Amino acid sequence: MAASLGGLGLLQGRVRLAAAAAASSPLSRPGARGLVRGGAACSPTGRGYSSEAKGEEELRVRYLDEENQGIVVLGLNRSRAKNALNKNLIKMMSKAVDALKSDKKVRTVIFRSEVPGIFCAGADLQERAKMHSSEVSSFVSKARATINEMANLPVPTIAAIDGTALGGGLELALACDIRVAASSAKMGLVETKLAIIPGAGGTQRLPRTIGVSLAKELIFSARIVDGEEAKSIGLISHVVEQNESGDAAYRRALALAQEFLPQGPLAIRVAKLAINQGMEVDLVTGLAIEEACYAQTIPTKDRIEGLLAFKEKRPPRYKGE
Repeated sequence: MAASLGGLGLLQGRVRLAAAAAASSPLSRPGARGLVRGGAACSPTGRGYSSEAKGEEELRVRYLDEENQGIVVLGLNRSRAKNALNKNLIKMMSKAVDALKSDKKVRTVIFRSEVPGIFCAGADLQERAKMHSSEVSSFVSKARATINEMANLPVPTIAAIDGTALGGGLELALACDIRVAASSAKMGLVETKLAIIPGAGGTQRLPRTIGVSLAKELIFSARIVDGEEAKSIGLISHVVEQNESGDAAYRRALALAQEFLPQGPLAIRVAKLAINQGMEVDLVTGLAIEEACYAQTIPTKDRIEGLLAFKEKRPPRYKGE
């Protein structure tokens, strides 16, 4: 295991070397953008959390068990403020993400709301109104850094949007690999209504998700869309009818996470890194990144187990080694 995990930890360096080599090729596009920071190596933490969490926490962290072992649920829980992002919540999110990125037992992370009818209303404007301008800049920088760390988690991330996601709330969802929403959910980057712009990645991730022109239209107009329209423009991957419990999107997200569990855990981490890094560069460089990432899966015990399981006609028993 140590060898395979160590190899994954060195992968970023090899990816960058591969990218540099590809960039020197005459086939490479001039002026290609540099690589963004990708996934981190895993290291054991030996956590043993169950699905229970303390009820008063503004961010509930649940490590699911039994058939859902490996799935972690982060639940926003500021009911009195519609899950608005304040200093404390950002601090708690940063701490949780920092723990998750180094936990080799984590296979998928789901972001959801514990508050019915709301995902996240964006920044806490009551707290913001009391800030000095210098404090605002510092807070936005911290929020941006935290959401970037979420985006760089080495495992799949899913946003389960069962209610309103505005401003920073939608930016949080955009940082996830996959977004699922109820048809009744409302989403929008509405910052221009307050004479500011999205500051936690929205101006960059929205156009990368739905295209430049449409992203400009939505940001310029501060338009809010429902789940059906969000699906039609590619903002979310799945739209579901809300149920009586108000958690239809979460249930769909959980079903998706369950689809990921049987697959090779190291392969999924490396695949995410290859995709994330490759989308920021030209195709030739991206193919070099894929080659470097694929090479990391060859010496793993999981790859041998996959071939053996296929030969013996049985489900593979992957260990992340």
